[in-house]
Amino acid sequence: MSSVFHPTIALLQSSSLTTVVQQEIERAILVGEYEPGSKLVEATLAEKMGVSRGPVREAFRMLEEAGLVRNEKNRGVFVRDIPIDEAVEIFDLRAAMDELVGRQLAKNITPAQLKEIKDLVSTMEKAVKTEDAYNYHLLNLKFHDRLVEMAGNRKLTDIYRKLIKELSLFRRLNLADGWLMPISASEHRQIVKAIASGDADVAGRVMFAHAMESKERTIENDLRRQARLQLPTRAESTGTERPKRENR
Repeated sequence: MSSVFHPTIALLQSSSLTTVVQQEIERAILVGEYEPGSKLVEATLAEKMGVSRGPVREAFRMLEEAGLVRNEKNRGVFVRDIPIDEAVEIFDLRAAMDELVGRQLAKNITPAQLKEIKDLVSTMEKAVKTEDAYNYHLLNLKFHDRLVEMAGNRKLTDIYRKLIKELSLFRRLNLADGWLMPISASEHRQIVKAIASGDADVAGRVMFAHAMESKERTIENDLRRQARLQLPTRAESTGTERPKRENR
């Protein structure tokens, strides 16, 4: 009798089982299938992926090192909820790296690479028109990842990717309100234009500014979310309570 395996197991020809499991759980976290604070159950994930619990346990360890989950003694493994002050620090680091990437690409980008990022922005603009925030978020991640990769600095790419994974939730929430997507898409179009100009100073400034705008949007959105959480109920705001019905 033939066994039916989870599709990711097909990747085992080039990756270890633990790596495949880690990559699949990471993907699910980054696209929002598991919200911050949610518990990841070892047995459930093992069954879902068609593997034993050992690789899932090892994947949890790798994800904890990557800053995506936290392991609480006697409670289990949870998706990390990054505090706003840590997110702001990451944005500052990202802005400095983005400036370097912009300068490098303005000097060294190839025509084929330039066409690729232009096409990515065009696809992002289509997602804006259809109000597809989910796919816009994924395209946004891909756009910035490709820019860093094209810059050709492997150490910077490794560090950048770790930071961006930790920031992924905030960036997705920033785009959850549809009115922000056209603004974001316009900024990406300006990035491509600046890189295409061949002016390293301009490209560096534009990419730095984009990262700082993202930081400010994150701070504003977090303040709005906190305010919504603190809004009193109607009864609390009027000082009245709904009368209790008597049992008769």
